[in-house]
Amino acid sequence: MPPIPAAGPLQLTLGIIKPSVCSSQAQVKEVLQLIKQSGLEIVRQKRMFWKTQDAEKFYSEHAGRFYFPRLVQHATSSPLLTLALYGPSSIQTWRQLIGPTHVYKAQWTSIQDLQSENGLGLRAKYGISDTRNGFHGSDSEASARKELEQVFEGWDIGWWLKHKEEEMGKTKSS
Repeated sequence: MPPIPAAGPLQLTLGIIKPSVCSSQAQVKEVLQLIKQSGLEIVRQKRMFWKTQDAEKFYSEHAGRFYFPRLVQHATSSPLLTLALYGPSSIQTWRQLIGPTHVYKAQWTSIQDLQSENGLGLRAKYGISDTRNGFHGSDSEASARKELEQVFEGWDIGWWLKHKEEEMGKTKSS
């Protein structure tokens, strides 16, 4: 497993296990175990089957790019698993866990990491191609909030974070 940040700001991020990985229960189980080992907490989880308009909306920043139709087609090919992940530097932690977007870079990076005993990134292990790379991870706090609100409709993220921080404050003072 790639090195995981030990500390940092407590954050929420969106993780998606895409159809090419989500179709294998054994792979999903292994990924969920690695998430727990990384120190991230899964606070929301939803198995979804996206319609074309859902995927087009989610990936709208990629509209017009040559790979956009393939990205949408893959995202709508079968169910995917969406995860709200919480923990210290969760955005960075999840992105390090999944590895580079491009599978060939993920595999090359993982070869180097294996030599340094950091382990294999998830995209290197499960990715098939650049559009079927197995996973999605928010790239910033703003993206995470937008994506989480789109996927988990009606979830008041601001309220949840406030109450989680209060709960953690009470736990620390006990």
